[in-house]
Amino acid sequence: MTHRGTIAVLGAGAIGVSVALYLQRDGRDVVLIDQDEPGSGCSYGNAGLIQCASVVPVATPGIVGAVPRMLLDKNQPLHIRWRHLGSLAPYLLRFLREAQPARVEANARALSSLVPRAYEDYRPLIEAAGIQSMVRPSGELHVFETDAAFENAKAANFAIRRAHGVRVDELDAAAVRQMEPGLARSVRHGLFLPDCYQTVNPQRFVAALARNFIDNGGRFIKAKATDIALRPGGPVAITTDGGEIVSEMVVLAFGAFSKPWARKLGIAVQLDSERGYHVMLPEPGVALNRTVVSGEYKFALSPIDGKVRIVGSSELARVGAPPNYERAMRLLTLARHLLPGLNEAGQSLWMGHRPSTPDSLPLLGPVPANPNIIFAFGHNHSGLTLGGTTGKLIADLLAKRIQPSDLSPFSPTRFARAA
Repeated sequence: MTHRGTIAVLGAGAIGVSVALYLQRDGRDVVLIDQDEPGSGCSYGNAGLIQCASVVPVATPGIVGAVPRMLLDKNQPLHIRWRHLGSLAPYLLRFLREAQPARVEANARALSSLVPRAYEDYRPLIEAAGIQSMVRPSGELHVFETDAAFENAKAANFAIRRAHGVRVDELDAAAVRQMEPGLARSVRHGLFLPDCYQTVNPQRFVAALARNFIDNGGRFIKAKATDIALRPGGPVAITTDGGEIVSEMVVLAFGAFSKPWARKLGIAVQLDSERGYHVMLPEPGVALNRTVVSGEYKFALSPIDGKVRIVGSSELARVGAPPNYERAMRLLTLARHLLPGLNEAGQSLWMGHRPSTPDSLPLLGPVPANPNIIFAFGHNHSGLTLGGTTGKLIADLLAKRIQPSDLSPFSPTRFARAA
């Protein structure tokens, strides 16, 4: 069966759904394609935050000295699997280059052009879908049990945030406990980022946006895409297990699974899976008012549908590698200490694939040799955050309200060589 449409969007996560909605608002005929239901990938298991303060790239100067620990200690917040070191080498070399101070500043500046506007770019989509109750201003609370970790964070990560206009409030122990009474008495300091928003459940949030897309006449095709080809004269043919889809243009938004598709189009991108884990506690016995992040151990406790989700861990490995749920259980061990009294009954574990680039910047815009192909992937830890912003940018690009040069820091070919 052949479907025809103006634009096909490959991938129904937060990015793909938002792109489809913004294109639809411009009057485009859009087909959204994914083998799974909308919001079933990374959107299913993340902390549920729209983080308008997330302007710090992962690669920073302190990361270079930490690489040996990443390789040797599987309990490090960022771990690299030895057996995948060879295939990850090009990515890691570029990652280390991006940790140089000048590159950190450039990457933070680029993120600062996207992240602070994240909620405002979502707002029209949220209002059109009538799901204002699914998102609330909450802020994000980073807590510290030691003076050293607190001072280090202020001098490094949070100094970058402040330099790029992010509001950071410093809290003493009493102020932290007033915000989150259930936290351990060992917490001594807090750094609060007020410009963050909490979704009640990230998967349901994305699914609700997708329903609005469909209700407004958009088409969602649940099928596994297997190939892509450019037809004479410009149309793009997408082969799926349910038939062929021919469109004038394709937006590639498959997240961490986009790399082989880019290769099919002649572009080699430095994109790898940074795997994250969560533990879900359905009856935690302890209430949280907002997402809380451990300053020492880099994991988050998030309120999701009245439950507690323990989220964290970054593990570099190939996409098809089996999960290592010991990392999830390590999160649970750490959470017991930070949030005493947790009820662990009925816990469930999850692993997802963050689409990670060495510079923490997404790949956005047309492929120069094939302007009918648009990249919209590689959002690292900010896929949910940057859904609305990416959707608006891609729609503005196709409507010529902005030019590809306006997206130059996010160029699809900045890592590229001929595939």
